[in-house]
Amino acid sequence: MAVLTPEAKQTPAHRPSPGRHAETRLTLSRAVFQLSTGLGLAVAFAVTFVLFVHTSAGQLAENGVVRSAQSGRWSTMDWAGPLRDQDMVLVIGAAAVALVVLALLRRKPGLLIPALSVLVLPLVTAQLLKLYVLERPELPDGGYGPGHNSFPSGHVSAAMAILMAAAFVLPQRFRPVMIGLGGVVVAWVASSTIALGWHRLSDTAGACLLGASFACLLAAWLTTRRRDLRRTPAWLVAVAAVLPTVIVLIGFAVLSTATAGAAQFVAALVLAALSAVGIVLVALWPLRGSAFERRAGVETRVVDDLLETRLVTRR
Repeated sequence: MAVLTPEAKQTPAHRPSPGRHAETRLTLSRAVFQLSTGLGLAVAFAVTFVLFVHTSAGQLAENGVVRSAQSGRWSTMDWAGPLRDQDMVLVIGAAAVALVVLALLRRKPGLLIPALSVLVLPLVTAQLLKLYVLERPELPDGGYGPGHNSFPSGHVSAAMAILMAAAFVLPQRFRPVMIGLGGVVVAWVASSTIALGWHRLSDTAGACLLGASFACLLAAWLTTRRRDLRRTPAWLVAVAAVLPTVIVLIGFAVLSTATAGAAQFVAALVLAALSAVGIVLVALWPLRGSAFERRAGVETRVVDDLLETRLVTRR
């Protein structure tokens, strides 16, 4: 007959895990992760407009970039030329058709409304903000430059909206690679609009932030409806919320410290590309593993239960 010793009474299978409840308290749902990221992107959008458009330092730096771009000294930058020949209406229309075809080929027509919403809503919002809501004040120490408001960029808004809409219809296993490659295209569009003298750095960053914010906020709503039970460490959620503003602050600090016209111009091109890629990666972070189909929550719960059962069995 077996004798129960004190050691045997507290076997690993019955011993409570000291870190389990602590881990639960320090994690947040996937929907909260996406919501926090979307709100962080929206806050960064407002910070961009205030710093670059409503401060003398921001206007002075960006007006110097515009003057350098329109002076003709950089006309040899042929890499930006193809953007001048693009009809963005046709590009957006082709992207919409591609989204429909991809969703139908995957037999997931329910993804069409979210994807098309992420494609259209940022474009409409960008035009309304630029034409009717936001204004560019004439500050006494802002330097000489175009006085009309160009925030946010329509071209960059279109590129970012297409990329974010694709995230809703692409299969999960292909999403990180395709969105990463698409981020390079968005970076090229952002830098090209500056090289051609069409937009300022803040216009491109604001457009990227706007499109990414719409995507994350809509993803949070869909994730809530799908009952996705996956958890994210709270510190990662906090980092994702503040990282977009950090990107904006770094860009403002670098551009405002450049005094020569050539240095400002080159800095704006590099910052436009880097900020676009950074914002795409921030948005991809909470979107990469999300399934927006109707049964995503049930499938996630089954997988989590199986994993937990295996861990308990091994103990």
